[in-house]
Amino acid sequence: MTQTTRHIALVCPGGPVTRDLADKTAEIAAARFGDRAALHFHDQCFLEAGHFAGSDAERSAAFLEAANDPQYDAVWFARGGYGACRLDESIFAQLNEHARTKTYLGYSDAGSLLARLYKDGIGRPVHGPMPSDLGRENGEDAIVRALLFLVDQDASAFEPNVKAGVRLAAFNITILAHLSGTDWMPDLSGHVIMLEDIAEYLYRIDRAMFSVMGDKGVRNAAGIMLGRVSDIPENDRPFGKTEEDIVKDWCARYGVAYLGRADIGHDTQNRIVPFGAPSLA
Repeated sequence: MTQTTRHIALVCPGGPVTRDLADKTAEIAAARFGDRAALHFHDQCFLEAGHFAGSDAERSAAFLEAANDPQYDAVWFARGGYGACRLDESIFAQLNEHARTKTYLGYSDAGSLLARLYKDGIGRPVHGPMPSDLGRENGEDAIVRALLFLVDQDASAFEPNVKAGVRLAAFNITILAHLSGTDWMPDLSGHVIMLEDIAEYLYRIDRAMFSVMGDKGVRNAAGIMLGRVSDIPENDRPFGKTEEDIVKDWCARYGVAYLGRADIGHDTQNRIVPFGAPSLA
């Protein structure tokens, strides 16, 4: 039986990664999947321009090149880190028919790009681990989970609440709050929205939920699930509510169903969530 090689392009729309991290990611892919996984880190991943992996123009060009290239089956965002929303607006109109057939995988700040692609109906945006997760404890587990999905379309990597025919989306709370009201915000009416966050004070989570719930599509969602909110800093005085209390409260204010906890987060247990209504065949 002939094995198919999945060619996966990696770009950094925000912060850079090191060549050591790229090499380690490729080693994991080769050890687990052999010739069935071919990772192609764009040189842009290793550029540095202040906070960013190259200038806005360089990051925009790298994403456009990878998305439009017919040799790649998927675009995997190698790292989050602020910057995705600064990509040139004009690139989305330049995405070709090859870009429309690809899977796009990432989370955190990359959620901005997933949102815009989903709004424009381009490809298959998917929330899930990135190579930068190798910097976390048990990071290899996250990389293998992402590759199980990218290479084998293995549904065992999915978040347990992913079900055929159920429209889904997953975001970092802060990123979704900043997307609200912009041209990048998709219509999430009728979706189950999974949310997570990291290193934010509880009052900031509360403030972000105010912005999230200000979006009409979110208010018309099928419901909201809360993933893990980790590394919460201690404020000078207790906020008085947990992160789950906060999300439940904002859901109740707008009559949106709170559907419980989701298995996503800024950690190596972060699960795969395809946007839209996935087929689990």
